[in-house]
Amino acid sequence: MFCSKCGANVAEGVAFCPNCGQATGGVTAAPAAPTYGSVPAYSAPVAAPIVAYAGFWLRFVAIIIDFVALAIVTFPIRLAVFGMLGIHHAMRPTFGERPDVMLGTLLPVLFFTAGINFVINLLYFSLCESSAWQGTLGKKALGLAVTDMQGRRISLGHALGRNLAKIISSLTLFVGYIMAGFTAEKQALHDMIAGTLVIKQVS
Repeated sequence: MFCSKCGANVAEGVAFCPNCGQATGGVTAAPAAPTYGSVPAYSAPVAAPIVAYAGFWLRFVAIIIDFVALAIVTFPIRLAVFGMLGIHHAMRPTFGERPDVMLGTLLPVLFFTAGINFVINLLYFSLCESSAWQGTLGKKALGLAVTDMQGRRISLGHALGRNLAKIISSLTLFVGYIMAGFTAEKQALHDMIAGTLVIKQVS
């Protein structure tokens, strides 16, 4: 079949045109079937699901759902770690007498809990996006999936690279995320770096 956007020849069953990335929305034909008399051995061709690129607001709602779910699950763990480290430092004799001592002991605690938070988020997003779900709880709830540029499931290594690239999207004052609202294939900056798409099945 041929791409409706650029006219390139696209193999049957491929969700996206390899030339321009356009969702094919085509028909996946069944293999040629032997017949018995006038009755075919196989059923008629089945229409492939039609997909669209997921824009900024859909992805924003999905990530809010994810952060709420993560906060509920991990808050007791973070609170326990922060509490144990904080109590340990607070028991030092000079802790409450010198502000510089207080700051010097609490900053490592804050950095440690922030590191735990980063690792939890990285593993959660990467494991979910490389799983059979192809997305996190938030994306799954909204019918979204993360794919490569040909519409295929990504590997764990690919998912890790995509989520590490979010650091660059954040360093642009989050403009890298907003790019999903106006780029041709609704890609955020980290999607462009990793060569991924976020799609939504519409039928």
